[in-house]
Amino acid sequence: MAKTEPIRDKEQLKALSEYFLRQGNLRNYTLLIMGIYTAVRISDLLNLRWKDVYNQERDEFRQHLSLVEHKTGKRRSIALNDHVIKALNLYLPCRKSEYIFDNGRGKPISRVQAWRIMHEATLDVGIDDTIACHGLRKTWGYHAWTSQQVSPVVIMDIYNHSNYEVTKRYLGVEQDDLDQAYLEMKLL
Repeated sequence: MAKTEPIRDKEQLKALSEYFLRQGNLRNYTLLIMGIYTAVRISDLLNLRWKDVYNQERDEFRQHLSLVEHKTGKRRSIALNDHVIKALNLYLPCRKSEYIFDNGRGKPISRVQAWRIMHEATLDVGIDDTIACHGLRKTWGYHAWTSQQVSPVVIMDIYNHSNYEVTKRYLGVEQDDLDQAYLEMKLL
């Protein structure tokens, strides 16, 4: 299996989201948005149910997604930002089953199907890097680190990594990123 990369270019992210919206495919758009804004592993993301994000009794979206990660068994609480809520709100009228990412038969789409969706879309919008569903999770970390200047310790904790070297490899830290840190430093 090839190593998957984060989507580093924000214009490519925008093109990818617009691709799904142009197609009118709100499920795939929501998959992209939730993938890049929650940093949830694709296996956990695909198994989300509407009740995990939407309070039917109050007719409102939850502020946090609470889940137990399948891989680690750890409980996580993830704040749902405005981008995620907007995508879910657009997609809510299309709901067909209890699963957010329904395959049309009342079950969640498979990891293979999710990979096909993202792979085809990235090729169609001209993203040449090795991007797969796990790349969405990596995209969150890469931009948290480079654009938002989130502490590597916080990113490590969100990813449940045991050490910084794992996180550094995961984020795809390259020499260009290191050079940029040196070149953009302004102390005086």
